[in-house]
Amino acid sequence: MKKTGFALGFILACLFALSAAQAAGPDAVVGKWLNGKQTAHVEIYQAGGKYYGKIVWLKEPLYPADDKKGMAGKQKVDRENPDAAKRSQPILGLVILRDFSFIRDNLWEDGMIYDPENGKDYKCKMTLESPDILNVRGFIGISLIGRTDTWTRVK
Repeated sequence: MKKTGFALGFILACLFALSAAQAAGPDAVVGKWLNGKQTAHVEIYQAGGKYYGKIVWLKEPLYPADDKKGMAGKQKVDRENPDAAKRSQPILGLVILRDFSFIRDNLWEDGMIYDPENGKDYKCKMTLESPDILNVRGFIGISLIGRTDTWTRVK
């Protein structure tokens, strides 16, 4: 009987240690991430107790030769921004993740994600699936109405 109790206690202690090792602290999300389309690197950083992310690399930083808006060969800018004064901002360096709070292990919520392709902001949450896999879910209203993009850490 004592051996069974010891074995069960040992197994529970190992499971607890394993789950604690997999739990991520607040800064586990900090670093460079490749978006799901593999077109951009986003650097996530902490400032003032919140988490932000900016575009630091683009696979195609210039508009293609067949650009329908006459910007062929020029640096990509935030031309879909609803604020006309911001439409000339370069996409490189653009902050697209804002105001995330660390909620608990592996979860950051209450943030916003900006999509420069359509100029829209969406509510967003981020879930760290593993040290190198980040699920970024943008949504309208409630999380059920949205889309998840899986990002991978850039080594």
